[in-house]
Amino acid sequence: MTVEQIVSYAILAMGGLGLFLYGMRLMGEGLELAAGSKLRHILEKITSNRFLGALVGIVVTAIIQSSTAVSVMVVGFVNAQLMTLTQAMGVLMGATIGTTATSLILSINIAQYAPIAIFIGAFMVVLSKKSNTKYLGQIIAGFGILFFGMTTMSTNLKPLASSEFFEKLITSVSNPFVGVLFGVLFAALIQSSSAAVGVLQALGMAGALTLPNSVYIIYGIHIGACVTSVISSAGATKDAKRTALSYVLFTFMGVLIFTPITLFTPFTDWLEGITSNVSFQISLVHIISSIIPTLILLPMEGFIIKLATILIPGGEDTEKEPCRLKYVDERILKTPPIAVNQITKEIQRMGRLATKNFDYAMDALLNSDDKNKDVVKSNEEVIDYLNHTITSYLVRINGLPLEENDLRRIGAYYHVVSDLERIGDHAENIFAIASTILEKDEALSDKAIGEAKIMKELVSSIIDDSLKSFAVKSKDKELLETISVTEQDIDDHTLAYKNSHIERLSNGECNATVGTLFMELLTNLERIADHSTNIAFYLTNQNADMTLAQSHRNTASK
Repeated sequence: MTVEQIVSYAILAMGGLGLFLYGMRLMGEGLELAAGSKLRHILEKITSNRFLGALVGIVVTAIIQSSTAVSVMVVGFVNAQLMTLTQAMGVLMGATIGTTATSLILSINIAQYAPIAIFIGAFMVVLSKKSNTKYLGQIIAGFGILFFGMTTMSTNLKPLASSEFFEKLITSVSNPFVGVLFGVLFAALIQSSSAAVGVLQALGMAGALTLPNSVYIIYGIHIGACVTSVISSAGATKDAKRTALSYVLFTFMGVLIFTPITLFTPFTDWLEGITSNVSFQISLVHIISSIIPTLILLPMEGFIIKLATILIPGGEDTEKEPCRLKYVDERILKTPPIAVNQITKEIQRMGRLATKNFDYAMDALLNSDDKNKDVVKSNEEVIDYLNHTITSYLVRINGLPLEENDLRRIGAYYHVVSDLERIGDHAENIFAIASTILEKDEALSDKAIGEAKIMKELVSSIIDDSLKSFAVKSKDKELLETISVTEQDIDDHTLAYKNSHIERLSNGECNATVGTLFMELLTNLERIADHSTNIAFYLTNQNADMTLAQSHRNTASK
């Protein structure tokens, strides 16, 4: 074989590998998009039951077609407080089993149907206007490209298998240590254990690899699949780092279980006796070396977590409100439906902070005590940070493939975040009013205090109700009616109190300085109510909803 021929075959084999990897990714993304909210609901139902967690791991990994992707996702979930370390460990153990589905499918010789699948899938993606049909087309096209790439790769590897260099390489990986190391590096390089095993199956189909040559590489692939999750945990919380380490420990223990079995028992001979199909033999090793360690180590989940905690000691930062996102990070963006839920949690957190600052501000005004001044300032800094950072993430999430309902929510969230930031600003203004009155050693009149207390109750009520409405996506019509009436009530009280305060100023019951500050207080309270109402109606863009709100305002004003 000439050098030119070797180069030609190698280029074609690399092209086949590229198609194989791209097809796998395309199929996995299509399955994930088709699962959509179902995937979100599956993950939301996870409990601390390790067996249920393992089952979820199997299902989700079978959907996404990559334990590496699932492990990165799970580390992100722990970092975003969507999962506990215990829940995550069960899912990761199940993911090890779920990833074997791909190798089993690849061991079935259906490559002749690959071009048909590519044609049908591409036809559905290009011509269909329905999202679900497009996703299904993507799955079918990805499936076809995957098998087409595998066939191209194995066909062009056959001539290379007879080369002296290739024979030496295959002989070297028969050594347990070299084979495991090669598997680790290979899986870490392509970042998918399913794809790595698929490449071994292609080599087996080409006659370039036998089961004894590949068994230790498969064990190494198990470990290599953890590398990406370890890298992704950099800069994450300690529990997220412990999650990645627990996954490594679990996988390493599994390899320790199977290496002596392979060395000192006729394990490979037994598998070769079942079938002469090398691709299927490789799939069997992948399946058995995933299921058995999981069954053995699942009851030892607590020990593995405890070991990871010893290796990464210490607790999380106890600061109550860190100036950072708590529920969203880069890893979450890999799962768009989950990202929408997590950004919702960040917005709700922003709402809680704004509510706290309003309560602190009104307490300072009514009790003449600004002891929470530093807390209000710190909370306002977090609110401002969240405003900018959440908005930035909303822009990025908006560019991800989402269902129509989620797209509507993301579009409305821009306004919600802005309204919450304004509530925080008005709360800070009220605290500044209270501080100014204290500094000037002045006081509001008893009547003004009484009016301020009534306004506080009304505004607190509308803030709480609006955040409840936000939580249920503006679907509670009775709650929206209540908010509309409360807003009109606040407007009426504001007008009445401004008029009565002007009378008090005219009668000399209040001095001009405090009088001006009280008028500013009423204006800030009214605007907080306006912004709260915007939040409550954030998804009601239909005319009927706006008419409903307006009708209640008109009724209340009569």
